[in-house]
Amino acid sequence: MPNNDNENAENDTDTKKLGLWLRLITNSNIVEKKIRNLFRSEFGVTLPRFDLMSALYREQGGLTMGELSRRLLVSNGNVTGIVERLQKEDMVKRWVLPTDRRIYSVGLTPKGRIEFKRMADRHKEWIADIFRDLKDDDLAQMIPMMDRMREILKNRP
Repeated sequence: MPNNDNENAENDTDTKKLGLWLRLITNSNIVEKKIRNLFRSEFGVTLPRFDLMSALYREQGGLTMGELSRRLLVSNGNVTGIVERLQKEDMVKRWVLPTDRRIYSVGLTPKGRIEFKRMADRHKEWIADIFRDLKDDDLAQMIPMMDRMREILKNRP
C-alpha cells in the first residue's frame, strides 16, 4: 500500500520545481523584453546584434563564423546575416583563414569596439536599474543559488 504522505511530499516538491521553472522563464522573459526594447529605442539595434558584438569584443583575435554560431546558440545563417549588416557599417571585418580558405574569421573594427563599449556601458546601467530593488543581501543569496542551478543543469545527461 503506497504511503500517501510520501506521495504528497514528492508531488509537492515536483510542483514547487515546476513553479520555479515557470518563475525563471517569466522573469527572464520580462528582463529580456525590457532590454530588447531599450536597445531598439536607444541604439536602433537588436539584442542578437549586441550579443554577437559582445562575443567578438571578448575575443580580440576574432572568431570563426562557426565559433560565433556555437557561442550564440544560433544557426550559421543567423550569424551570417548579422555579420553582413555589421560589415556594411564598418563595425566588423571578415577574413579567410590562411589554413582553410573556406572558413572566415570575424572581428570588431576599431569603430565596432567603440560602438560596442558604448552599448555595453548603457546595458550595464539598464540592468542595474531593472534590478535596483534587489539589495546586496538578496544578491548574496540569489547569485550562488543560480550558479548552483547552472552547475546541476550542465551536469545532467
